[in-house]
Amino acid sequence: MEQVDILISGGGVAGLTAAAAFGSTGFSVVIADPAPPITDETAQGADLRTTAFLQPSRDLLDRAGLWTRLLPHAAPLQVMRIVDAGGDTPAPRVTRDFDAADISDSPWGWNFPNWLLRREMVARLAELPNVDFRPGIGFKSMLTREAEALATLSDGSRVRARLVIGADGRNSPVREAAGITAKTTRYGQKAVVFAVTHPEPHGNVSTEVHRAGGPFTLVPLPDHEGKPCSAVVWMDTGPECLRRMALDEAAFAAEATERSAGVNGPLTLASRRMVWPIISQLADRMQSERTALVAEAAHVVPPIGAQGLNMSLADLTFLLDLAVQHPERLGDAKMLTDYHRRRHPEVVLRVKGVDALNRASMAGNPILRDLRAKGVETLYGIAPLRKTLMQMGLGAKG
Repeated sequence: MEQVDILISGGGVAGLTAAAAFGSTGFSVVIADPAPPITDETAQGADLRTTAFLQPSRDLLDRAGLWTRLLPHAAPLQVMRIVDAGGDTPAPRVTRDFDAADISDSPWGWNFPNWLLRREMVARLAELPNVDFRPGIGFKSMLTREAEALATLSDGSRVRARLVIGADGRNSPVREAAGITAKTTRYGQKAVVFAVTHPEPHGNVSTEVHRAGGPFTLVPLPDHEGKPCSAVVWMDTGPECLRRMALDEAAFAAEATERSAGVNGPLTLASRRMVWPIISQLADRMQSERTALVAEAAHVVPPIGAQGLNMSLADLTFLLDLAVQHPERLGDAKMLTDYHRRRHPEVVLRVKGVDALNRASMAGNPILRDLRAKGVETLYGIAPLRKTLMQMGLGAKG
């Protein structure tokens, strides 16, 4: 039976970041995931979604030895633009810009395709002799006791670890094995995810266009074949999303252009389309004996305001700091209790906040649509409140 400091279940962006961060700090790590990471944009099953890392996440990526790898591929996000197009026609009624320059010398964050993140993160793990990445092998079961966890993987191998980190998604096997329950909220929404080119430069502006059903978000990407390019997350009711998935490319691009309120000009598809269910989920606890939950194993939010993965990396930052401060206490009851008590209340607030934003963005009633537009104007117009909200968006506590 192999003995390591940390076993990580989950080889998505959060799990790979965790392995790089703890491995770079000197801990021995085994990371397992039943699905080998797809690191080629053109491969079947490639994750075409993008991730915007906000400023606080950069520090963790730097500690993990990842930032220098990722920076050459980054699309900076300087301005967050909110457009309310909730009138009788999908045209802008209210447009307000939240410029990072008002509170910082750096952009809000940097956007990356998820398949590229996996490619660079897997390459980083290969540089770390104390990290054993096992793609194609999943977590099966575990037995925990006061001093350690004994885990069995899907290939029958067994690992003895001081700490097990569940970074294995919204249906987390580690969470189930630890007996931790989670509350799930369903909205009847899905998201269609794709990339587009457009004639107007995005100018490093990330734009959320609000109308009934959910936001239509354009997030800057590097140019594609010499044309300005953006990633799109288009949230709407489940039936509408499935209807659009069945459209041919020309009809789909025409609907997307109309829904975007024309902010970047006519849109042309530059990738396949993928569809994802939209839920909120919150685990009752983020720890159990010798076990910590992070990322979507602990919390899931709709893709609004780039909160999802940045909340996940905040989880990892808390865990890493606790481990570095007292390495002799790695995975013990005090460390994990501290993690839960310090992290869970913040997670609860953010899950509730994003839930409220999503419900507001879904509003189709004319009165509610007008209230949403008025709310955007009011929040922007009060400078101290606007700056406070911007800082909270970057991870500051309210």
